[in-house]
Amino acid sequence: MAYRCEATSLKGFVQQIACVYLRHGYRWIVQARIPDRKDPHCVDEALIAKYRIDVSEATRWRRKQVGKANLHYLRYKRDFVLLATDGKHPFKELECRSLKNLEDGRSRILIGNYSISRSRGGRTRTGERDSKWHSHVQIDWEHYKALKAMFLGLACRRNEVQLAQLFYELPFEPYAPIRRQISAIWAAVNRQRRRAGLSLIPVDVLPFRTKSVKVFEPDRVRQLWSSAGGWWYEVRRAENS
Repeated sequence: MAYRCEATSLKGFVQQIACVYLRHGYRWIVQARIPDRKDPHCVDEALIAKYRIDVSEATRWRRKQVGKANLHYLRYKRDFVLLATDGKHPFKELECRSLKNLEDGRSRILIGNYSISRSRGGRTRTGERDSKWHSHVQIDWEHYKALKAMFLGLACRRNEVQLAQLFYELPFEPYAPIRRQISAIWAAVNRQRRRAGLSLIPVDVLPFRTKSVKVFEPDRVRQLWSSAGGWWYEVRRAENS
């Protein structure tokens, strides 16, 4: 099977990075955007060939055993990321000026108002501190501040149904940090409405249901326009549509 690198949706792009690549130690990254004058598929072929990314799992295992890095490449529309594990690889020397470490506390993959990194912390199921590294997906901080300001500006100017629709159509997958961010906005909106004597927004309108997607599957995503929020959000097409 040919190496697959083109995500068909933003949701799939984020899922593949956070739930697959980062979980397996691909913490060194170079992110870039393909210029309009270039064909994305030609860029795909050139980068995959240049860094010999299209190799078998057995080859990846052997490289890891002798201290060599492995690479992956993922693109959504014109945005792409090259990811590498620890170890030696010409990629790290050639891209040294652009290379970032997602575990350094500063570096992020930024795409579609998502911010993706790696962090320690959290709790295990037994309540103990978890010292392992985990994928960390949140709403980009600048966008989050603007989003919160918008909701607070509308908190007492829109009715319960309108605000519920606005929350429901938020175009973000409910990773744990995003759930906390959206919950903070919801709580702030309800505090304002409570002080004004208005009905509160029920918690069950928050978009906290998720379903994994087939990252490289074509024609299974469509975009809808949120007239309430003024943004596009993605939904999966029904199997028989």
